[in-house]
Amino acid sequence: MLCGLALGLAAPRALASEARYRLAIPPRPYADALIELGVQANVSVIGTSACGGVGQAGVTGALTLDEALRRLLAGAPCSYRILDPRTVRISEPVHTRAVEPVRAATLVAELLVTATKRPASTSRLPASVTVIPRDQIELTGTADVLQATGQLSGVLTTNLGPGRDKLILRGLSDGAFTGRARSAVGSYLDDAPVNYNAPDPDLQLVDIERIEVVRGPQGALYGSGSLSGVYRIVTRKPDLTAPAFGVAGLTAVTYGGSPTNEIEGYANLPLWTDVAAVRMVGYREVQGGFIDNATLRLSNVDRTVRDGGRAALRVQPTDAWQLDLSLSAQRLRSADTSYTTPSDSAAIRLSTTERLSRVREGHKNDFAEASATLRGELGWAVMRSTVAFISHVFSSQYDASTVLNQLGADPSDLGVYSEGARINMVSTDTILRSSRPGPFTWLAGIESIATIEKTPTALDTQAPAGPLHRIYSESRRDRVREVAAYGEASYDFRSGWTASLGGRLFSSDVKTSALILATFPGGVSRDFQGARSFRGFSPKLSLQYEFRSGALLYGLYSEGYRPGGFNSGGFLQIKPSRIAFSPDRLTNYEVGLKLNLLDRRLTLRSAVFLDRWKNIQTDQYRPSGLPYTANVGDSDVVGLESEIGWDVGAGLSLQANALLANSRVTHTNPDFANGDPVVASLPGVPKFSAGLLVMYAHPLPRNLTFRLMGETSYVGRSALSFDAALSSPQGEYARTKLSAQVAGRGWNATLFVTNPANAAGDTFAYGNPFTFGQVRQSTPQRPRTIGLRLAANY
Repeated sequence: MLCGLALGLAAPRALASEARYRLAIPPRPYADALIELGVQANVSVIGTSACGGVGQAGVTGALTLDEALRRLLAGAPCSYRILDPRTVRISEPVHTRAVEPVRAATLVAELLVTATKRPASTSRLPASVTVIPRDQIELTGTADVLQATGQLSGVLTTNLGPGRDKLILRGLSDGAFTGRARSAVGSYLDDAPVNYNAPDPDLQLVDIERIEVVRGPQGALYGSGSLSGVYRIVTRKPDLTAPAFGVAGLTAVTYGGSPTNEIEGYANLPLWTDVAAVRMVGYREVQGGFIDNATLRLSNVDRTVRDGGRAALRVQPTDAWQLDLSLSAQRLRSADTSYTTPSDSAAIRLSTTERLSRVREGHKNDFAEASATLRGELGWAVMRSTVAFISHVFSSQYDASTVLNQLGADPSDLGVYSEGARINMVSTDTILRSSRPGPFTWLAGIESIATIEKTPTALDTQAPAGPLHRIYSESRRDRVREVAAYGEASYDFRSGWTASLGGRLFSSDVKTSALILATFPGGVSRDFQGARSFRGFSPKLSLQYEFRSGALLYGLYSEGYRPGGFNSGGFLQIKPSRIAFSPDRLTNYEVGLKLNLLDRRLTLRSAVFLDRWKNIQTDQYRPSGLPYTANVGDSDVVGLESEIGWDVGAGLSLQANALLANSRVTHTNPDFANGDPVVASLPGVPKFSAGLLVMYAHPLPRNLTFRLMGETSYVGRSALSFDAALSSPQGEYARTKLSAQVAGRGWNATLFVTNPANAAGDTFAYGNPFTFGQVRQSTPQRPRTIGLRLAANY
């Protein structure tokens, strides 16, 4: 397993901590007991699955962290190491790795999650939660959010291209496009939100501790950016006790495309043992293209370069206080998009990897984040305060030649449409939560977000052999300020029974200004000014019962919301009824069951939900190709999501997930439809999606391990847009990856193949807003790719 450094049998050296914690942990399996220790002592316990699924332990009394760990793990098939007074790593002892059969238990492990703003075990949370731990991320070679979706029930993403996609959770989709509407999924890097209404920045998953997903509206704890759930990347933090280094490289060849190469590395350096350390991460990926532009006679045009890094500093001046400083940055450049315009007409025949376009449709996406998090023990409570600054700059270019005839230009002219955004966001979040064990627990917080977004757009024309001439432009500026107070309290009112009540009181202010210049015949130049304020309350209520066997049954009621905003752009004056779009709100009713069977070698997580979405905001395109945001109507979504993990034994384990979702669009907004038909169900949401991950591990001589891994995910058919006349079918494809790995102490080599059947599929039926609805657009899977990855850790 890759969950940590192996340790000997000798007891670890205790740090300077003499703090005592009042603990009350009844006998439980080792993983459960360690997670409960983390909750009651407010420490992070990493690698709990190293203790296996056999054996139990418990502890009570006022104990130091070292004393509690000694008692809990006495006789356990694992050891511990206190990295700092707030972090413990659990590992398999060296001698057990040499003589015991290798287990593939990474797919069936009890995990700690903090996306609910307090540490808790995934098996005892009254919510649909999934965690992908670090060892699973590394073993499967998961490099970004698209590759992670198959391991997460109900998590989908559009596929316009790197840095252009949007996440969809639990079948709650407001459409395939991004625009003025606030993102329905709250994306976080540690404790910092990474976007407002932008596409996902597509951060490379290098040196990551885990991925956490909480499905369903999280308005009570996270506010307006979490209408359908939260997706959170948790990075590895500096180790105060010992240096560590790692490097990895990948090379791959794609059938009919250009090669791909990656390199990444990290370094952990204690600056003052047990007090301060720094951790640095760097990476570069060159993803070869595979799409051909038949018009420009160019091959493999969609080449993407992604490079970035992180630097983190942890300072632990005392056992009670800890400061984390972090800097992250990523630069992404795509030379062109990955959609195609396949055709088998007699006039022109194009393959599934060819496109007709007069312009290179490139994309840039630059992301930077700086944050500071202070954690402290106040005796009666634990405090955590985070301040973060986000800079997100992105731009895209499209071939807009087909729209020129609407504007009085010569059809032979070239049209180039460019759009961009420069978003600066400052967020603060301060939380207090109870620290003493007992039947009553609570948390309370204050959060604020201030966003300034500048979004220039322009349409230029060019006559043959002539200069570019600008005929339309918009310079827009949005300022958004949100302030909220929130809280949650839980009470164990009877043996096994717990009730929780929470809510969020929020205020949101939106100000928009824009200057539109339209110089073509009949164009309307104008100024726009608008301001709106929104106030409200988002509640949350849950009731759960934990059986003596450890099974959990829960019921949950929660809400999510998004503020409204303005439309300003367009070749012509906007109708008064379409200038503003209204807030939307989602209400969630959920019943879930979590089981641990066969001595915890088999886990089942399942939830049935009913979501009622009122006044849905959606980003759409006019026939001219320019975007706008509107309220389409209401929808009811009924679904069942399940995840199963099974440690079969003899080194074999598997993980499976599935989502059944049935949505129905109701009460269509007449102003949105204009008498035109609207699709019957939410776009971009198949009725069925599923994923399967299988791992097999076998010991080899000289302390080597051989692993086989297979991963496949299926996405069913869905519509693209709410507009039935323009909505092309998409989906009904499977993504597959097969790999074989040989691993030694501190190194591994992995040979893999993706899309072994070389299937095309239609992962996304969109690419260009100006030809959307006029020609067929399709985004195929990357053709068969074979690669080798080498990694070493010191």
